[in-house]
Amino acid sequence: MSAHTRSVVIHGHFYQPPRENPWLDEVESEPSAAPFHDWNQRIERECYRAVVAARVPGREGRIARIVNTLDWISFNVGPTLMEWLEREAHDTYHAILGADRRSAERLGGHGNAIAMPYHHTILPLSSRRDKVTEVRWGMENFRRRFRREPEGMWLPETAVDHETLDVLAAEGIRFTVLAPHQVTHPPAGGLPGRYRTSSGRELAIFLYFGSISHDIGFGPLLKDAATWAERMVPGPEPLGPDLVSVATDGETYGHHHAFGEMALAAVLERLGRRPNVKIENFASFLARHPPTEDITLVSPSSWSCAHGIERWRSDCGCKMVPTDGSHQRWRAPLRQAVDWLAGEFHLVYEREAAGLFAEPWSVRDAFGQVVSDRVDRHEFVAGVLKEPSDERRMRAFELLEMEHDALRMFTSCGWFFDDIARIEPRQVLRYAAHGIELVGTPHAERLEREFLSQLAKAPSNDQAVGTAHDIYVAQVKPALPAGVRVAAGCWAANDVGVDPRHCGVPAYRTDIDGASVSVVHCPTGRRAEYTVSLGAAGAAELSATVEAADATQFHLTMSDLTEHHRAVVASARRAALAERWLAADEQAVVARGDARFEGVVRHALVAAVESVHEATVADDVERATGLLDLLELCGVKIPFDAQTRFARVWSRLTANGRRVAAPFAHRLGFGQE
Repeated sequence: MSAHTRSVVIHGHFYQPPRENPWLDEVESEPSAAPFHDWNQRIERECYRAVVAARVPGREGRIARIVNTLDWISFNVGPTLMEWLEREAHDTYHAILGADRRSAERLGGHGNAIAMPYHHTILPLSSRRDKVTEVRWGMENFRRRFRREPEGMWLPETAVDHETLDVLAAEGIRFTVLAPHQVTHPPAGGLPGRYRTSSGRELAIFLYFGSISHDIGFGPLLKDAATWAERMVPGPEPLGPDLVSVATDGETYGHHHAFGEMALAAVLERLGRRPNVKIENFASFLARHPPTEDITLVSPSSWSCAHGIERWRSDCGCKMVPTDGSHQRWRAPLRQAVDWLAGEFHLVYEREAAGLFAEPWSVRDAFGQVVSDRVDRHEFVAGVLKEPSDERRMRAFELLEMEHDALRMFTSCGWFFDDIARIEPRQVLRYAAHGIELVGTPHAERLEREFLSQLAKAPSNDQAVGTAHDIYVAQVKPALPAGVRVAAGCWAANDVGVDPRHCGVPAYRTDIDGASVSVVHCPTGRRAEYTVSLGAAGAAELSATVEAADATQFHLTMSDLTEHHRAVVASARRAALAERWLAADEQAVVARGDARFEGVVRHALVAAVESVHEATVADDVERATGLLDLLELCGVKIPFDAQTRFARVWSRLTANGRRVAAPFAHRLGFGQE
C-alpha cells in the first residue's frame, strides 16, 4: 500500500422505532404512512431495499449495474428493525447479512456490520444494570444474525458517558464512533483515539468528519457524487488524513432524499477507481492502526443535542422545527414518570423472580438470546427455572416480558420530536401500559393510578389533546382485553368459512371446540376459554358478544377486532357477495385483471340503481343493496352517480315502490323531504 493511500469509511446508521402492538406482537396500520400499511413498510420500500440494490446508470440513462452498497460501507441496523425485516422483507434481510459476509471475506475477517444496543435508548440516562442488559442483548442479537462476534458498537444518537464506555469495554467491544465535539484533543489524521475507562479498560474511539457528514445528510453532496468524492479525497494524490470517515442516518439514502442510494453507489464507484484510496470499515482500519494517543471524553454528550443529552429529559430547545413556537415541557415529566414506573417494575421483578431463578438479573441478561425468537423462548425459560411447573413458567415469562417493557419504554424516539401527541411517545406509553398489565393484581391498579398522576404534568402543544394522561386513557390503554378481541375474531373468521388456526395474530394461538373458543397467549402459554355469539349486523359491520369463564361479557363491533381478523372477515364477505351479486361477465373482468374490483362494483351499483323498476322493485333493490354492501366492504364511498340516478328512479316510483325502496334510499343518504 502506498504511503499516500487514504482510507475511506462511510457509515450508515439504519434504524426505525419499534411499532408493534405489544399485546398482539404485530404492526398495525399507520395512516400517516399511506399509501403503505405502516412506516416500516414505507421506508423499507423507499430506502432499505434500494440500498441493497442500488441502480448505477449507464449510457442513455439505462441501468449499467445493480450493487449492494452495504458491501462497501460500514453499517449498523437496529435489532428491532432487523426483527421486522426478517419477518416482513426476507430478500432485504438476507441481502444485509450477505453484505457483511462478503465484506469480511474481502477485509481479512472484519465485516462491515457493527452492533447496537438492543433498544434505541439514551444509555447515559440508564442505570449501569440496564446499560449492561442493553449491550448484551444487542451483542446476542448480532451474533445470532451475523454469525460472528461484534467488534464495534454504534451508540444510539452517539449518546455517551464514562460508564457507557466502561460497559462496552467490559463486554469486549473494541471500538465505537462519536461526533467530533464529543472528545477533546483528538489524534491527527483521522486516527482512532484511546479511551481508558475508570476500571482500567481500553476502547478505541473513531470520530467522523462532521462537516462532510452534515453536507451528505442535509447539504448538497447527495446531488453531486463527484463533489462528494472530492470532499473526501481531494486531489489526484490523497494527502492529509490517513482516514476520512463520515456517518449518516441510513434513511438518508432513499427515504429522506429520493434516489440517495444512487448517489451513494456513484460515490463508491468513483472512490473505488482511485488507485490510492482504500474503501474499508472501522474494524479493518483498527487492525492496522491501533490507537496510540489518549483522548478525553465530553460526558455526557450526543451527536444530535447541543446541550449534551437534554433533548431526552428537558425542554432544551432542540426540536425538529425550531421556529414553530412549540414547547417541549412534556419531556421532563414523561421521563420522570417512566423512570418511576421502571423502578417499580424492577422491584416486582426482584421480589418475584427471586423465587423462580437462581440469579434473576443474570437471567434477564441471558434472555437476550431469545427475546427476538418466538420459538426458543419456552425452552430457555424451562432451562433457568428452579422448579419447573406450568404456573411458574407462565409467571416467569410475564416477569421477563415486563422487564422487556421496562427497557423498551425508554426508546429515545419518544422524546426526540416536538410533541407528546406523536406516535413515538404513544408507543412508549403502550409499553408502559403493557408492563403494568403484566404486573398483575393487586399492584397494577396502584401503579397505573400513580403513573397517570405523573403523566398529567406532561402537556401537549395541542390544548385539544390535553396531557399525556389524556393520551394514555383515550388512545393507549386498550378498551378490551387482547384475548377477547382475538376470540371474537377467531369466531367471526370461522363463521365466514376461514380456518381460525390459519388467520391468527403472532401473539396468540386459537382453536374452536364446539361452542368454545380456546385462546393461548404464545409468549406465556396462558390459556383462556371464551364463548362467542354473533348478532345480526350489516355486511360491513359485526356484532359479537364474548363471555369469559367468570361470566364477564364483552360486546364488540367490527372495529374492535384485530386488524388482521377484520381483513380476513371482510375479504371472505366480499368474495361471497361478489359471487352472489356480480354478473358472470363482471366477475370475469375482475378475474382477468382488466379492471379494479372496486371500479367494477361501483359501475355495477350505478347500473343496478338505474335499473330499479316498479314491477320488480323488491328484487332490484335487493341486488342494489347487496352491491352497496360490497362497496362498503371495499371501503369506498357511495358514488355520486348512484345517488343522482336513484333520485330520478325515486321520482318515478309509486307510494308502494317507495315503501319497498325506502331502506335502500336511507343507505344512499336520502331523508324525508
